[in-house]
Amino acid sequence: MSSPDRTQEFLELLTRHDRALGVYVYSLVPAPHDAEDILQQTKMILWRCFDQFEPGTNFLAWARKTAFHQILTHRRQKKREATPLSDEVLELLHDEVSKLSDSTDRRGDALRTCVAKLPAAHRQLITLRYFEDLEIDGVAERIRSTVGAVYRALSRIRMNLMSCVEKELKLEGAEA
Repeated sequence: MSSPDRTQEFLELLTRHDRALGVYVYSLVPAPHDAEDILQQTKMILWRCFDQFEPGTNFLAWARKTAFHQILTHRRQKKREATPLSDEVLELLHDEVSKLSDSTDRRGDALRTCVAKLPAAHRQLITLRYFEDLEIDGVAERIRSTVGAVYRALSRIRMNLMSCVEKELKLEGAEA
């Protein structure tokens, strides 16, 4: 069991990577109820074994590997049922999904960095539109602007963010 002083660290890491871990499991397990069971079991194991996780290493890779072993265990337990994929094909899928997830994680990290660099007014527009999920007219009303002005501003901000993300990814590639 993890020590109480690492509880916060575990919760932060799990929260940050929860969606990616869920996407990973659901992409490899055809039955949603089985995927949910495997995901919950994986999270319990991650918590139980968190003292073995080395801070500063890739939590998502560690969590995915744990989930992968849970998927294999689940498949062995259900061996008498027809399984559409062999373990070898499942291993290949694991590798490919991991690569895709890593790429998505890097883009997400770059986007977060770029959003943090935005002026406060631009961050507010992004927050209202994409995090509070307001329609354009709702954003315009909230900031007391016109719909056209909000469309133009968001268009410029998205272009700037796209450019910034590409630069961040190139910088990351140069550092690797």
